[in-house]
Amino acid sequence: MFQPEYEKRLLEGLGIPGATGREQLELRCIPSRARNNWARNYSLAEDPNPVRAKQLHNSPYACLLRNELLDSEVSSIDNCRRSQNILLDTGDFTEKENIRLFGYGNHSPTNRIVRHPFSRLSEYSSRLLGSPRSAVRRVARLPYKVLDAPELQDDFYLNALDWSSKDMLGVGLGCSLYLWSAVNSEVTCLCDLSDEDNMITSVKWHSGGNELAFGTNHGSVGIWDVDYEKLISNLDGHLSRVTALDWRGNSLASGSRDRTILQRDIRTNTISSCLQGHSQEVCGLQWSPTWEYLASGGNDNRLLIWTARSPKPLHTFTEHTAAVKALGWSPHKAGLLASGGGTADRCLRFWNVVSGEMVQSVDTGAQISNLAWSRNSPELVTTHGFGQPQIVVWRYPSLKQVANLSGHNRRVIYLAVSPDSKSVVTGGGDETLRFWNVFTQRKDPIEPRSPLSLYSNIR
Repeated sequence: MFQPEYEKRLLEGLGIPGATGREQLELRCIPSRARNNWARNYSLAEDPNPVRAKQLHNSPYACLLRNELLDSEVSSIDNCRRSQNILLDTGDFTEKENIRLFGYGNHSPTNRIVRHPFSRLSEYSSRLLGSPRSAVRRVARLPYKVLDAPELQDDFYLNALDWSSKDMLGVGLGCSLYLWSAVNSEVTCLCDLSDEDNMITSVKWHSGGNELAFGTNHGSVGIWDVDYEKLISNLDGHLSRVTALDWRGNSLASGSRDRTILQRDIRTNTISSCLQGHSQEVCGLQWSPTWEYLASGGNDNRLLIWTARSPKPLHTFTEHTAAVKALGWSPHKAGLLASGGGTADRCLRFWNVVSGEMVQSVDTGAQISNLAWSRNSPELVTTHGFGQPQIVVWRYPSLKQVANLSGHNRRVIYLAVSPDSKSVVTGGGDETLRFWNVFTQRKDPIEPRSPLSLYSNIR
């Protein structure tokens, strides 16, 4: 116990005017948390990995720490994220020069949080724990529809399935081309090649949804007007089967086992260019969303990037060690391309075609037969020929697996995405088509654009 005269002398020596008693002495000696650099000492503000740092700052645990240690007023996760966007831009929570763990003084914050007498958490932390959490997206493990597809070929190199912008499915079954309406489930046999040695090897809808192109085992390419059920073009030029097709407005690109890629102007039915760069069969072909780049994959393990202005490839990627059939351009980032390798490779790779560099890669553990991006979220789906699971939904760029699905009795060969980018259909060697809900629905629907005509001019 301090005697009053000693207490008075001590307080005067500390420079506290008007010393009246032991309460001011205790106030002087209690650490003030408002001046402490908790963010620096407990690494709440900085992390060498920016992705991990953002996840840390937005977590409920980090919000609770800021409330209890830094006297923040975060009452919901959304407020935490908004405040962190500002804090991350400035780089720290407090002044850089203050590195003391505890600060002593009679300086106290003006807006102290009032705690309930029977609660150890602040009022804002209690609100935070009671705030609603974002719902975890659950992907259905079973397909919502299964269709029989007799004579669906179990051939890794074929692309005999596609979904139109008018919700119509086109599929090649043996030597016949069938249509299935997702609106009324009506089935139509569009054409029959009437040749047992010939069969449908590739199918591709025009973006307008009226014309359907198909390739055959004999090397010809046909174009049907679905509304009038009339064959409007029958094109020759390839010496072997046509396994890949893609449209660019009124131009149609076709890849073949004869190792060439032909580009035709459908208005005149003439070949505008012949691209030669692969040493084996071309099994993957896709134009970028802006029609600036054409990606082609082949059984020679090479991925080539072409432009409409040059007959020579812009980039040649040789990192894959197996056939490259699975190709997909990102609808969210210009110039980003995903590709998947066959059995000996099994890798999902991402490329920046502007710089010509590989961005990242992951070993999926199985042959990749197809891939497709979601237009509503930064996700993509891959299908696999051998091994389990057969269908994997990935989050980009973290490459975290959102869902693993299986259902086919044999390997998955075909993949197509619905017009609303919510569902996918897969075709397998078990001669079935299975429909899955794998992607999220867009909250703010995009205004529908006028359909592009087959004879519209493009740049």
